Amino acid sequence: MTRTAVVTGASRGIGAAAASALAGAGFRVATVARSEGEYRCDLTDPVAWEGVAARILKEHGTPEVVVNNAGAYLLKPLAETTLAEFQAQVALNLTASFAVAKAFLPAMSAAGHGTFISIGSVADHNGFAENAAYAATKYGIRGLHETLVDEYRGSGVRLTLISPGPTDTAVWDPVDPDNRDGFTPRAEMLKPHDVAEAVLFAATRPANVHVDWIRLGPV
Repeated sequence: MTRTAVVTGASRGIGAAAASALAGAGFRVATVARSEGEYRCDLTDPVAWEGVAARILKEHGTPEVVVNNAGAYLLKPLAETTLAEFQAQVALNLTASFAVAKAFLPAMSAAGHGTFISIGSVADHNGFAENAAYAATKYGIRGLHETLVDEYRGSGVRLTLISPGPTDTAVWDPVDPDNRDGFTPRAEMLKPHDVAEAVLFAATRPANVHVDWIRLGPV
């Protein structure tokens, strides 16, 4: 029987790597992204997302794995961060994560099995300068994860939070960390496939094993 995995933010970076890793392990992967993918959707549009989620459930049934990965990164001091920028970070990084969980976790619980993986950040446990908006959303993801672990305990559904450190993806293009003091050079960052291997590890543990939290960082 083919197992279905859903990956959001699957067009590039960690999402694309996670989708590839899961497909390589035999999963039928339903990819969700705003720009491209099997299901094109702006996750900040609740009506559009509800329609896409319903299509996925109808066409593929209840997923065995969901990788809640879509997100955006903003690096700005508080004084330079506009309210609109803060709200945009909340909308994609946190509100959309809630919407993804709400779309699939009840069905997974009813099925009695499945793994729901949220991609957090080192900034979901540590505060860093110029991360006010981003860290607020990632701390929110951790709070949501920890709450849902307790809420779905005993249902057969496992929830995992993966918190990677700096990962070499396109989000760093406008930052140019190689030429900024205190930033990890891109050559020394984690690679998307490093995080994807953690996703695959959590998704393929025996049913009696719950991997609550994985923290990854460059050496």
